[in-house]
Parts: sequence; structure tokens; C-alpha cells
Amino acid sequence: MSLQNIAEGIRAGLQSKSFEGSLKFDCGSDGVIVLSEGNASTTDRDADCTIKLSQDNLVKLLKGKLNPMTGVMMGKLKISGDMATAMKLGKLIG
Repeated sequence: MSLQNIAEGIRAGLQSKSFEGSLKFDCGSDGVIVLSEGNASTTDRDADCTIKLSQDNLVKLLKGKLNPMTGVMMGKLKISGDMATAMKLGKLIG
């Protein structure tokens, strides 16, 4: 699954929910997905919070198969920036 396909899935899911702030999923050489203003884009830009993880772990996170707190403790994802924005993600995917 490409990041573009993942972003399209996130975009569809955002239509019925609101997300304030901006959040970047940084998948290294695979690219980025930025959630901002009710949209998901694969165009890189600054964000309030950045979550670095592999594309596989991003898919697991979005499907609920990777708990964010467990992922941080196991080193599968790293969060930098505004932690309050990261906490909003839990409500979005939970």
C-alpha cells in the first residue's frame, strides 16, 4: 500500500471527524503524510507534532493493531513536538 493510498484512506476518515492542529507521519525514505485542516496530504511541511515510524507500523497504527503508547515504549515510533496534538490522534483513530 502506497502512502498516497494511506493518505486517501485517512482523508475519507476525516470527513466525519475533526482534527485541530497539524500532525506529520514521517516514514523516512517512503515519504510523509501530513494531517492538517481536515485533510491528509503527502506534501512535506512543518507540523505541530511529528511521529516517525515505518510505513508498516503506520498501517498497523491506523488499523488499531499498534497501540501508540506501546509503540513508543518499544521504539516503533518516536514523537516530537506538541504532545497534546499527538494525544488527539488517539481520539481520531480510537
